[in-house]
Amino acid sequence: MAGHSQFKNIMHRKGAQDKKRAVLFSRLAREITAAAKTGLPDPAKNPRLRGAVLAARAQNMTKDAIERAILKSQSGDAANYEEVRYEGYGPAGVAVIVEALTDNRNRTASDIRAAFAKHGGSLGETGSVGFMFTRFGTVKYPASIANADAMLEAAINAGAEDVDSQAEGHEILCQPDDLATLRDALEIKFGPASEARLIFKPNSGAAVTDEDQAHSLLKMLDVLDDNDDVQNVYANFELDEALMRKLAG
Repeated sequence: MAGHSQFKNIMHRKGAQDKKRAVLFSRLAREITAAAKTGLPDPAKNPRLRGAVLAARAQNMTKDAIERAILKSQSGDAANYEEVRYEGYGPAGVAVIVEALTDNRNRTASDIRAAFAKHGGSLGETGSVGFMFTRFGTVKYPASIANADAMLEAAINAGAEDVDSQAEGHEILCQPDDLATLRDALEIKFGPASEARLIFKPNSGAAVTDEDQAHSLLKMLDVLDDNDDVQNVYANFELDEALMRKLAG
């Protein structure tokens, strides 16, 4: 029985991982299609599409899948995706921003509102938490590409505002309008980035110390992240290491 139970647990975890990956690929394909439809279907001439293709390649999306997503934008039955942003508060007063790409605003709004409400949060009006975040462009490279000093010098010369070099990689921040220029300049020196996109970065963190609230918050973020329409989720929470270990256990 123990072996059977272990096998079931392994299968459950694999199923969850496969589902996450399927949602991720669907999300990436949707962004590629939307980017190609709103501009030229050529990544070299469409900065948004180029960024979407970079993100897809970084997640090992196949060349055929990327090309299919681009071709889909040219078909007459391609969905008209609309960019929508939702803002609200999660458990413990954590500020949350959700970016979605949808062909049905009513469906998406209903799903997002339900995710907040079910897990102790509340969806607010546009701008209700946006002031707690700053919009940046971000370009990321693996740590093996260059040492911290070389990356800092190259990034500053290319117009970056900040560089954070850690063991897991380099994150370069810039003003949103400078993203394409920065990405192209760094690509000449280091090759294609592993990621290049616009993000919301919290201005400060909100400490979550209650275990139940932390559990509800993480569950809410998981539900949002699993939604096919959701592209990105940003939250300003902070958990201490002891609480993180407790939740993981």
